[in-house]
Amino acid sequence: MSCRANCDTIQGVPLDRIAVMSDVHGNLTALEAVIRDIDSRGIERIINLGDFVGKGPRGADVVDRCDKECDINIRGNWDDFLHTIGEDDAPEMCWWRDEVRADQLEWLRTLPLSHDLVMSGRRIRLYHASATSPHHRVRAKHTRDEFEGMFANTEMTGQGPVPTVVGYADIHMTYVETWPDRTLFNVGSVGNPLDEPVPSYAILEGEFGNEEPAPFGIQFVRVPYDVEAEIAVAADLGMPALEAYAKELRTAVYRGLQ
Repeated sequence: MSCRANCDTIQGVPLDRIAVMSDVHGNLTALEAVIRDIDSRGIERIINLGDFVGKGPRGADVVDRCDKECDINIRGNWDDFLHTIGEDDAPEMCWWRDEVRADQLEWLRTLPLSHDLVMSGRRIRLYHASATSPHHRVRAKHTRDEFEGMFANTEMTGQGPVPTVVGYADIHMTYVETWPDRTLFNVGSVGNPLDEPVPSYAILEGEFGNEEPAPFGIQFVRVPYDVEAEIAVAADLGMPALEAYAKELRTAVYRGLQ
């Protein structure tokens, strides 16, 4: 991976930057704003941690856009179960399933569940929700045992080198936590943030592929977008659960707490 001429340097050494995003959930307006911001920074590599579909109105468009723009795409919980929805399930679930093409459902359900890389001497592992499963949620307020479990080698992650940095998504809230020699961070959500109503993504900065210690950073970026335009699209398309969706986008308050 090369770094563009406008990338940052420390002591004359160019630092590579990787954008990590997740949980677009069919919100194409937010996704386009985030991609524009990433491109404006000269970042050439994007890793997506999943949940392309559901909740929002344009899952099919989001899948196509992420397939084109992202170097690595990871399977989220929605991506994993959407193809299993049957006609007896809730009408809104059937709507989100049917909004996505059959070939996209197959693409989503066969995506990898985790991705490992090395940057500035740090072994980094990225996945959607936890080292156990894309359906097993670990919240920002967690136990020490849950923290330890995020760094474990499991059937889902494989038996590679144990990571020193883990990034995940799923909870739609950004945070970073460090214990001795290990860092856990969450990238938040592009399309359905639940900490503040502004899309977020993370930037990893360091020397890509370098196994020796070198400068390394994690940065969170917030990107404003036209929330009302996305809500209008959902209304025009007749998306179910529109009122709850609109409130979430405007307030960042989870619909179950409204």
